[in-house]
Amino acid sequence: MSSNKVSIVITCYNDHKYLTTALDNANAQNWDEKEIILVDDGSNTITKKLIEKHISKIDILITQENLGVSAARNRGIEKASGTYILVWDCDDYFERDFISKALKKIDNKKTEIVTCYSRWFASHLKNEKIFKPRGGDLYDALFHNVAMGSALFKKKSWEKVNGYDENMILGFEDWEFYIRLLKDGGHVSVIPEVLFNYRNTPDSRNDKANLRKYDILDYIYLKHADLYKENFPQFVKNCLSEQRKKEKYKHQISKSSEYKIGRFILKPFRLLGILE
Repeated sequence: MSSNKVSIVITCYNDHKYLTTALDNANAQNWDEKEIILVDDGSNTITKKLIEKHISKIDILITQENLGVSAARNRGIEKASGTYILVWDCDDYFERDFISKALKKIDNKKTEIVTCYSRWFASHLKNEKIFKPRGGDLYDALFHNVAMGSALFKKKSWEKVNGYDENMILGFEDWEFYIRLLKDGGHVSVIPEVLFNYRNTPDSRNDKANLRKYDILDYIYLKHADLYKENFPQFVKNCLSEQRKKEKYKHQISKSSEYKIGRFILKPFRLLGILE
């Protein structure tokens, strides 16, 4: 195994619209010591046919029934021969120089994860935004978004923490994984450049995760109860801060003209018992 080899693990589930872009950008990475692993997580027929069409762009193809992104990533990383792992979802892509820049960062023995600034865009919308993960250590990871879900890390670190939690099929599996990676020390290093493109598709995993956000938080908080107890004052501050934000937003909505007009229009229906 080359000490500088990077295994790119791409997970795919019915992503026929974006598969070509993902594979082309993976192959375009300006780092020679790499392999491309595609994990087909139970995709439909049209996606499987496209995978076969692009088989020459894939070094290792793994197919499985639909078990979720955590299981798919774990199967891909198990087969990886690289010292470093770069994971990404099939509908996203990195700029071609991400790996070469990330490896300079991870040379630091204290660095466990390398991420970068991200361009969030939607194919069905014209607007886009730049997201800047904050990086940091375990303390930061417990309460904030320290890295994108697609990032570079060491395979030996993945082995040490037994990979992604395959029970986490609702989302935020990357956040929980990062907590375990940083538990014994180390930090997340951020490349201050937009080198990752996150496609916010309709009915995306991120949107689905937000719908079940509190179920996921319950799971993470209880799984890492020891860590949150050690940092209980900050945990309380963080919870109260989130609550204040929600109440402030709710107050702003209730004072808006649109809300008042809506209440006025719906008032007769409530009086008639049609609406509660």
